[in-house]
Amino acid sequence: MKTANVAIIGHKFMGKAHSNAWTNVSRFFDSPLKPVLKVACGRDEKGTREFADRWGWEGVETDWRKVIQRKDVDIVDISTPTDLHAEIAIAAAEAGKQIFCEKPIAVSFADAKRMYEAAEKAGVVHYLNHNYRRTPAVAFARQLIEAGKIGQIYHWRGAYLQDWIMDPDFPLTWHLQKEHAGAGPHFDLGSHSVDLARYLVGEISTVTAMTTRFIEKRPLPGAGAGTFSAGSAGTETGSVSVEDASFMVARFEQGALGSFDTSRFAGGRKNQNTFEIYGSKGSIVFDLEKMNELQYLSLEDDADEQGFRTILVTNGTHPYVGAWWPPGHIIGYEHSFTHAVLDFLKAVAGEGKIAPNFLDGMRGMQVLEAGLESARTGRAINVSDIH
Repeated sequence: MKTANVAIIGHKFMGKAHSNAWTNVSRFFDSPLKPVLKVACGRDEKGTREFADRWGWEGVETDWRKVIQRKDVDIVDISTPTDLHAEIAIAAAEAGKQIFCEKPIAVSFADAKRMYEAAEKAGVVHYLNHNYRRTPAVAFARQLIEAGKIGQIYHWRGAYLQDWIMDPDFPLTWHLQKEHAGAGPHFDLGSHSVDLARYLVGEISTVTAMTTRFIEKRPLPGAGAGTFSAGSAGTETGSVSVEDASFMVARFEQGALGSFDTSRFAGGRKNQNTFEIYGSKGSIVFDLEKMNELQYLSLEDDADEQGFRTILVTNGTHPYVGAWWPPGHIIGYEHSFTHAVLDFLKAVAGEGKIAPNFLDGMRGMQVLEAGLESARTGRAINVSDIH
């Protein structure tokens, strides 16, 4: 089997999820390329080395620019805070590297556009990791829609809810600073929801949104503070510069109406990513917290027998799961990353294209920025006005 040398930039939460995927993909799937974990890069040399030793990365580097220029690196995996995505991705493209990038794509539509144009000019494979497209239930929902089982789609209802910053003493991590994150859950969580809506329903034409911030000041972060982790915090405080929650309604180009609800203040919701789709022939409901299940209603059943039924998407005929375990043996969150790596490696090997890519990320960011503009001005915004 041919190999592909991978460099990962960033080693915290997403670094773990991506490393697990690179490690396991060729063990469970007939991947056309076997990933070689060549080098891990992070600003904290000690922490990066501990990460590399745990996950089997061959080397360690603290300067991502040196990593990108290495001739023994084929693929650059960007797992950093959002504000670094554009600079790293553009440099990687110019160096001829294939790019696997974590979401959200960037802190702005303008940066996303620059990333897309650079990758296209360089002719490299570029992938944006909206991994939820590759959960078997979501992929199967797409199959049902394409087979006409839902008919004409009338409604999309999406919600992505968490609660990990409700404590006022949770520190001011990068996620809560506009210069590093671009926005709050509207970008971080909303980018996933908008991507799923575009994947399953289609492009969005107009949005109206509102946002709010519940806590204005937070303690500055100390050691160990990060995604889902408060770590330690000092006595000094800083200003939160992003929203804590957003609500957006939308009109799709094909006529459907949609809603998008994102918050990090939804008590008891640790990572609830849900959507409901209602059409002329049927309906679909998905909840990531029950990710091996898809709720499906067919309006073509006899009236006396109609009702939502639960499809357990663990049979080998459902997307991806046949490579894992026997029917009925569920898979988890981490498997969606392995599926993404598999499809990315196929694209690198010339076996078709991959989506979502930077163009999808750019279009998703266009929708999200239109939402922020709507929240700022109090009026409906045409997505095409963001350019």
